[in-house]
Amino acid sequence: MLNHFDLSGKVALITGASSGIGRATAELFAQCGASVAINYHKNEAGAEEVCGRITQAGGRAIALAADVKKIRNIQQLVARVVAELGPIDILINNAGSLVERLKILELTEERWDEVLDLNLKSAFLCSQAVAASMMERQTGAIVNVSSIAGRNGGAIGSIHYSTAKGGLITMTKGFAKELAPYGVRVNAVSPGVIDTPYHEQFSTPEAMKGYVSGIPLGRVGTPDEVARVITFLASDAAAYLSGETIEINGGMLML
Repeated sequence: MLNHFDLSGKVALITGASSGIGRATAELFAQCGASVAINYHKNEAGAEEVCGRITQAGGRAIALAADVKKIRNIQQLVARVVAELGPIDILINNAGSLVERLKILELTEERWDEVLDLNLKSAFLCSQAVAASMMERQTGAIVNVSSIAGRNGGAIGSIHYSTAKGGLITMTKGFAKELAPYGVRVNAVSPGVIDTPYHEQFSTPEAMKGYVSGIPLGRVGTPDEVARVITFLASDAAAYLSGETIEINGGMLML
């Protein structure tokens, strides 16, 4: 039987893959046959752990440190992936964080720039860094990890983060239009409330209870559930999808 989710022979770069959604995606990609580059910034232990799990299971993976807010670091990261694994076929722009909850009058220019750079500029620069090779080879898939916050403005204190994630949805469409003639598909996922370190850091137990009360499926999602949709978008199963953002939120927001 033809397996449209088979990623054998593909090389994938996943930013921010040391935990949460990025980690789950790296492991699932490896199970589907891809060689995986696990990017991290500070969490070396997490990246090495997921890398070890993949290699112990017979997969191929490398862990690479890089601050994806900086173009020079991205260029070095991409060069290392190509040298060690081969040309990049799949890019998952997953790196991102709220960093700190701040209301409008508390939000400084420096923090605004930091969060926009981490969540939005990094995705642009990483996509730009792999685009030429994908265009030349007439193949490739880019998946951006946005958020429900980009649709509804997010919770109080997250306007910098939600603005970046909304921009990521728009950027997905722009990249998709420009790269589609070269056989490169660009899509996004927009997770709702997912059980990741993000909410451990930025959401109180009371806030989580409130979120769950507004989710028709009655629970938060898991990183594995998001990873499955990312894998779908990166695979041939989504061969006719381009410029799409898929909502993964248990029915919390229906568009």
